[in-house]
Amino acid sequence: MKNCYYKLEYDKILQILSTYCKTDIGKNIALNLLPSNNSLEVKHLLKETSEALIVTSKAGTPPICFLPNIDLWIKYLKSNHTLSAKALLEIGKTLKVSRELKDFFLNNSNIDASNFEILLSNFNLLYTNTQLENLIFKSIIDENTISDDASSTLSSIRRNKKRLEQDIKDKLNSMLHSSSYSKYIMEPIVTIRNDRYVIPVKIEYKDNIKGFIHDISSSGSTVFIEPITVFELNTKISNLKIEENIEIEKILNLFCLFVKISKKILF
Repeated sequence: MKNCYYKLEYDKILQILSTYCKTDIGKNIALNLLPSNNSLEVKHLLKETSEALIVTSKAGTPPICFLPNIDLWIKYLKSNHTLSAKALLEIGKTLKVSRELKDFFLNNSNIDASNFEILLSNFNLLYTNTQLENLIFKSIIDENTISDDASSTLSSIRRNKKRLEQDIKDKLNSMLHSSSYSKYIMEPIVTIRNDRYVIPVKIEYKDNIKGFIHDISSSGSTVFIEPITVFELNTKISNLKIEENIEIEKILNLFCLFVKISKKILF
C-alpha cells in the first residue's frame, strides 16, 4: 500500500497541503493524513470540508495564527513542575487563539453556526478561559519580565528597591562631584559590579576611599569601589532582589495552579 502511495505521489500532495497550515500542529496532522475506504468516514469528511468552504466564503479566513505546542508544558504540570513565564505566555496565547476562533464561528453575523453541524461540534470543543487569559497577559510582560501588577507584594518590593537605588545614586553622585573626592575619580559615573553600585577610582588612590573593591579594569588603571557609606543600602537592595525572586516564584506557582484547575486544558 505504501508503494502505491509513493507511485501516486501522495506524499507530495500532503506536502502541498501542509503549506496551507498556519501552525506546526496542523502541518504535522496534514503530513500524516491517510486515505480512507470507510464510506461513512469519507462522507463525514467531505461534509466537513463543504461546511468549511461555505463558512470561509461567507465569513472570511478564521483568525488563526502561530499556535505554540503546549503539550510539554501540560506534561510538566502533571508532574507538578513550575512553569516558566515563557510557558505560561504560550498557554495564554493558546487560550487567546481558542477564544478568537470560537468567537469567529459562534458570533459571526455572516453565518448561522447552527447550520454547520460538524463544524459546530468541532468549535464547541475549543476551551476558553478569558479570566485566566487576561490574568496571564496582565501579569507577564514577556518571557523574562513579570509585571509589577502581578501582585501587591511584588509591586511593593520593586518600589522599595527603586527608592533605595535612587538613594545610593544620590549618595555616590554627591561623592563623585565633591571637591574632596573628585580628584580620586577616574570618571564621574555610578556603575554596577557584582550587583553592587560602585564608583571608578584611579588605582593610585584606591586607599583614599574606604570601601570594598569589586573589580579592576582590564588596563589596571581603575578599581571599582563600593564606598562603605552605601554598603548597607546595597545590602538592602540585594535582600530585596532575593525577596523579589521568591515572590516571582510564588506568582508562577499560583498561575500553574490556576491552569491545573482548568482541567479542560489538561485532559
